[in-house]
Amino acid sequence: MKKIMMDKDMPIGSLKRVDDFLPSPADLVGPDKNVKITILLKESSINFFKKEAGKHHTKYQKMIREVLDQYASRWDQAA
Repeated sequence: MKKIMMDKDMPIGSLKRVDDFLPSPADLVGPDKNVKITILLKESSINFFKKEAGKHHTKYQKMIREVLDQYASRWDQAA
């Protein structure tokens, strides 16, 4: 008897084409208007964000910006 090797990554059964329903990458990145500012923060806070950013392979400035954005949006919704 001949042994048939199956590729586990290949689909089994009949296939059906579906329409592309995902948004384009351009639609995922909103045109945020950023304003450059100067701010003094505690060294311990910057070290925390740098450490966490390294763990998550992102930029620490982006993490700080996201925290501020979320904080501001919560206060804006509560008002």
